[in-house]
Amino acid sequence: MKATVFHGTGDMRVETVADPSIVEPTDAVVRVVNAAICGSDLWWYRGLSSATPGQRTGHEFIGVIEEAGSGVSHYKRGDIVAAPFNWSDGSCTFCHEGVFNSCVHVGYWGGDNDGGQGQFVRVPFADATLSTIPEGIAHDANKRTSALALTDVMSTGHHGCVRARVARGGTVAVIGDGAVGLCAVLAAKRLGAARIIAIGHHPSRLEQAVAFGATDIVDSKDPDVAANIIELTKGGAHSVVEAVGGQGPLDLAIQIARPGGFVSFVGIPIGTQNFDARRLFSHNITIGGAVAPAHAYIDELMRDVAAGTLDPSPVFTLRLPLEESPRGYAAMDDRSAIKVILDVSPL
Repeated sequence: MKATVFHGTGDMRVETVADPSIVEPTDAVVRVVNAAICGSDLWWYRGLSSATPGQRTGHEFIGVIEEAGSGVSHYKRGDIVAAPFNWSDGSCTFCHEGVFNSCVHVGYWGGDNDGGQGQFVRVPFADATLSTIPEGIAHDANKRTSALALTDVMSTGHHGCVRARVARGGTVAVIGDGAVGLCAVLAAKRLGAARIIAIGHHPSRLEQAVAFGATDIVDSKDPDVAANIIELTKGGAHSVVEAVGGQGPLDLAIQIARPGGFVSFVGIPIGTQNFDARRLFSHNITIGGAVAPAHAYIDELMRDVAAGTLDPSPVFTLRLPLEESPRGYAAMDDRSAIKVILDVSPL
C-alpha cells in the first residue's frame, strides 16, 4: 500500500509499505477514505521531535472496515468509521473513567505503527476505539469533512473548553488561530459562551474565528496584549483556552485569566519549563490540561454534525490526494494552509 513516511526535516515521502493485517482477534483493518495533516505533525517536519526516518505519519482518519477480527462484535466489513488519534481497550479503569488516552494499552497511529496518512490502518481494540459515521454524514462531502475534524482538532478544541469550564453566558479567551484554536472558538459558541475573544495574528484565520462565533479579536503580537484583554474584560476572562503550546502562550493564558477563573492548555507544551504558580495561588485560578480523550466526545459531536448544528469543516483550507501529502506539509509549514485534508480512496 501507499503511505506517507518521514525521512528527515522537511522530507516527507509517499512510499510503498507493507499492507496491514489482523494480528489480534480484536483488530480491524480500515481502508482510509480521508486523512488529515495535523499541526502536531509539523513537529516532525520541522525537526523538533525525536522521530526516526522511516516512521509513518498521520493520526487523523476516517474510513471503511475492510476486515474485522473474530473478536470484533460491533463492526463488520463495509461499516464507515472514525478513529480518534489513539486506540484504547475500553475495559481498564482509566477507560471507564473516560480518560481513554491514559488506557493501560494505549497506542497512537504513526511512528512504528500504521499512520493515518496511508491507504490502510490496523486498528487494535476496534470495538472500543472506533466510532460509527452515520450514512447521512458519510455521503455528504461537507459533513464527512466535519467528521474527520472530530478525530482530533474539534474534539481537542471542545476538550479545552470543557477543562476551562466554559459556561453559558460566560467570557472565553482562546489563544491561537490554528485549527485547534478555531475549533475551540466553535466549541465555546456551542456551549453558550456570550463573549469569545480570539487571540492570534493571521487576519484570514481571525476572520474565520469571527465566522465561528468570536465576538472580539485581539492581536497576539501586540506587546500590550495581556493588558488590553484585561481592560476589555474588566479584569480577565472567566475561561482561557491555550491552543498553541509553549511557554509564551501559557504565560499569557495565566496573565489574562480572571481571579477565580479557569485555564486549560491543549497545545502541546514543547519548551514549557514553568508557570506562574504564585498568580494561580493568589487569585484562585485553576489550571489543567491536556491531551483530549477524543473518543469520549466523538459520538456527542457527531450528533450535532448530523443535525447540521456543528460544522468545523472550514478549518480545512487545502485538499490534496494522498500522493501529494508532502505538498500539504509544506503548505501548513509556511502557513498558506490552516489544515490539509487528504483524499485517500473513494467511499
